[in-house]
Amino acid sequence: MDDKPHILVVDDDDRLRALIAKYLREHDFAVSVAPDAKTARTLLGLFAFDLMVLDIMMPGETGLELTETLGDNAPPILMLSARTEVDDRVAGLEVGADDYLVKPFEPRELVLRIRAVMRRAAAAPVKQSREVTFGEFAFDLDSAQLKRHGQAVYLTSAEAALLKALAENAGVPVARDALSRILGLDPGNERGVDVQVTRLRRKIEPEGARPQFVQTVRGEGYQLQGTRA
Repeated sequence: MDDKPHILVVDDDDRLRALIAKYLREHDFAVSVAPDAKTARTLLGLFAFDLMVLDIMMPGETGLELTETLGDNAPPILMLSARTEVDDRVAGLEVGADDYLVKPFEPRELVLRIRAVMRRAAAAPVKQSREVTFGEFAFDLDSAQLKRHGQAVYLTSAEAALLKALAENAGVPVARDALSRILGLDPGNERGVDVQVTRLRRKIEPEGARPQFVQTVRGEGYQLQGTRA
């Protein structure tokens, strides 16, 4: 069960989303679903997916916009669209999609295309990650993803930005005013920095214990006690 490829299906059409998920599960895939880009972002922060089936035309943030903002952090993407114009297909591929399928489509073709995209992804050279490890945790500097024993730990965008700044400078104090700028806070808003540090600590520090990883350096700022891989 755990060895099944994990697919994320993102489509605002409830009926189509359910049908795709059912068909993929019947063909030995593990499937998670999302009705919009916001939900998809949450799931992408919680799980590692082997591929995302993504509808282009969704209310709010479109599939094109989601793909573009995810950049290199996105899993392989197969886009779906009811629009057949060449420009739409090109736009999807330009922002990073790996394949494009026009609705309505034959479910068997969807499965074949998914498997083809996954084969290409598996054959591609593996990019070496830059990791900082501390305790049971590993933080990837390129994807800004935190894992504990190999399982993804959800971070808000502010927490991820804070941890990345500290991890990039592991072993060296980072001033509060520098962290304030990174977090997009008003100049001198040290209280805002302290709040974000407290929230991050809740996720990575042993409960009730003195901070081991994100340490306060008096008069200088905060420092991550980690090791660069």
